[in-house]
Amino acid sequence: MNVKVGSRELEMGGPHLTELRSSNDILGDNKALRERMAEDGHLLIRGFHNRAEVLKARTAILQKMDGMGKLSRDTLLEEGVMSDGSRSIFMGGTNEDLPDLLNVLNGERIMQLFDEFLSETSLTYHFKWLRAVGSGDYTGAHYDIVYMGRGTENVYTVWSPIGDISYEMGGLAMCLGSHRFESLKASYGRKDSDRDHIGSYTNDPLEVTSRYGGQWATTTYEAGDVLIFGMYMLHCSLENTTNQYRLSVDARYQPASEEVDERWSGKKPRGHFA
Repeated sequence: MNVKVGSRELEMGGPHLTELRSSNDILGDNKALRERMAEDGHLLIRGFHNRAEVLKARTAILQKMDGMGKLSRDTLLEEGVMSDGSRSIFMGGTNEDLPDLLNVLNGERIMQLFDEFLSETSLTYHFKWLRAVGSGDYTGAHYDIVYMGRGTENVYTVWSPIGDISYEMGGLAMCLGSHRFESLKASYGRKDSDRDHIGSYTNDPLEVTSRYGGQWATTTYEAGDVLIFGMYMLHCSLENTTNQYRLSVDARYQPASEEVDERWSGKKPRGHFA
């Protein structure tokens, strides 16, 4: 089958696009997880979050969106169908009005995972990147360090689908090997989104692989899955080709002892300002 990755249509299982490897086989073995992270640049863990808790958070988010007039009134709430004229919605912030979501992202299970993975006490940024991606939209290929590089580089993104996500709904894709693209890390990876007024590296996934090598990988996701990766793992999303919102959230975790990018933590995080 073909899927839309950024601005390209690629064949799943073809030369440019493969399936993400799961790390459930080594879950609980922190040495093996660290080795897998170094090797693959990411950890896909199926069913990590409690599915019922994620779906409860999804309902609360959809109720909020319905109150904003973003959902079709002729469909079920849980389907998340876009109303006429609606577009993608960024709901990033501390999300204090969505306690069910914060219970998942700040809960004991995920914090314990990072305490053990980092071999020290971890923290999570107060700011959460909650998105409802609409039809026809996608995220271009980028390193996260460009957006949050003013503290330690020892930061990890946890991308959580808030609901089940098919290929057509546009989940995340990783560029395998990109955490070792040293020339890209030394150029684009040294940029700062606010200082340099820059965002994604490209919307064309093959521009990356033709220049640096590697291969793109993606999968379908279910509520409860997590995709964990570091600041130098190039990633993008598939295009949402449906009429339903794709709900997902990025949360960040790092050692509590290391410097924090002040834009993203505190009671009222500043966020981007450029």
